[in-house]
Amino acid sequence: MNELTERFEASPPEKQAAGEKLRCDACPVMCYIAEGRTGACDRYGNFGGRITRCDPVMVLEHAAEEGAALVPLDSGEPWNGELVNTKRRFVSAIGAGTTYPDYKPAPFIVSQEVEGVDLVTVVTEGIFSYCGVKVKIDTDRFLGPETATVRVAGEAVGHVTTAEYGSQMLSLGGVHHLTGGSKAEGRVTCQALMDLCNKKAVELSIDGGATVIVQAGQPPVIDGKREERMRVGCGSAAIGMFATQWKGLVDEVVVVDDHITGVVSEHQAGKVIGWEDTGIRIVGRRSTPGRYFKVSEPGLGWGGTTIEDPLQILGAFNEKKGARPGLSLLMVSTTGEQFAYYELDEALKPVKKPFPERLRKSVELIEENCEPALCTVLFMGGAGGSLRAGVTENPVNLTRSVQGLKTYVTCGGAPVYVWPGGGITIMVDVSRTPDNAFGYVPTPALVAPIEFTLRRDDYIRLGGYADEIRSIEDVLEKGGEYFNARESRHAQDDNPWPPRQQLRREPPR
Repeated sequence: MNELTERFEASPPEKQAAGEKLRCDACPVMCYIAEGRTGACDRYGNFGGRITRCDPVMVLEHAAEEGAALVPLDSGEPWNGELVNTKRRFVSAIGAGTTYPDYKPAPFIVSQEVEGVDLVTVVTEGIFSYCGVKVKIDTDRFLGPETATVRVAGEAVGHVTTAEYGSQMLSLGGVHHLTGGSKAEGRVTCQALMDLCNKKAVELSIDGGATVIVQAGQPPVIDGKREERMRVGCGSAAIGMFATQWKGLVDEVVVVDDHITGVVSEHQAGKVIGWEDTGIRIVGRRSTPGRYFKVSEPGLGWGGTTIEDPLQILGAFNEKKGARPGLSLLMVSTTGEQFAYYELDEALKPVKKPFPERLRKSVELIEENCEPALCTVLFMGGAGGSLRAGVTENPVNLTRSVQGLKTYVTCGGAPVYVWPGGGITIMVDVSRTPDNAFGYVPTPALVAPIEFTLRRDDYIRLGGYADEIRSIEDVLEKGGEYFNARESRHAQDDNPWPPRQQLRREPPR
């Protein structure tokens, strides 16, 4: 990614006397800052007798036309990495400054014509006390019981929530951890949230469970072991998908899983293709034919169980129901990482044998169908007070405009999911935001970029600050209140701009 850093030709605030401390009003902490120093958040400083935003405001550049070629194909010159036709620019909220106190308009209210439509984007860095992250960890491994406390450096920062298909879920942060506990709890929670949102690795320990290193877009490391893949499905699903691959190669298959262990000879998938009974017996709670719950407690072994020896889940084979000496048995986990082959001896006891080549392809097929294990971090926050007041003098109008799909919300240029119901509760995949898009204030609270884009006429109707609207050319030339520098970055291809429903009145897909 190519980056440019340019100093705005700004009209800075009036200078103070040399050596005099300045009071920064960018957040409720209201630091007094000496010349050459920064405030408690490290985001604002006193430089040259003026309060300056230390990080540059980020301007995202987009290809001029949807689907436009990014590499000149007929120039005969080697590509230097620059995008072509980057005529559209989007002033993001990263580095823009905050809308605090509440009565102030947002730092940037920018007008830009796109495809004949005059759009206004209201740009601010929001101070979020009501915020947190939802973490999806692709693994079958047992991380901890539901509702178990999640800790960082010994401080409670969240809890384990309900597991989803092939993933364990954590809910971290929230106002009660940020401001409702001890100072140490709030400080550690804020730092952990900021690091996770900025795609840094954070070590989490779970009461009664595992230690997990989580980093957005990277595999989890669980109790020191890097997870490679998430399961193809539960044991029953694996039977359904691969029963035909095993037919004729082995007499019985058991897919070991903490959720639903599958047995092919009993499963409906096996019955449909004519699989013969084997007299197998599973130690567990039978759900429906070929599907068993609770073969083990959750753990770090086979299929997310505590099992190290899969024979633990087998009872005695029944000769009257098809068991015989020499009957072959494949046992495999839901990721294909663990597998073993057995044959019944004269006493109908399974004896481990060298793994036959004829079955290796089927195990590899399970592995091939498993996606890479990753950590996904979603920032979630409620856009309240000063955020909305910085957009309009009647904040409920912004809420209604967002709910009515007239206002498109982004976070550092990345599209967000807006939760239904009251308020403006947003959720964004941090991997789609630029690096280091999130900051903090020592209240403690997280600082996240947020942008509201709508048609100019809609903005005027909702009571927006018409006198504060500036062209993008004016913003690029003169900068903002805090003498911002500018950093231009090429936008991610999967972050659409402009928002199509604002141009065509289409609902977002």
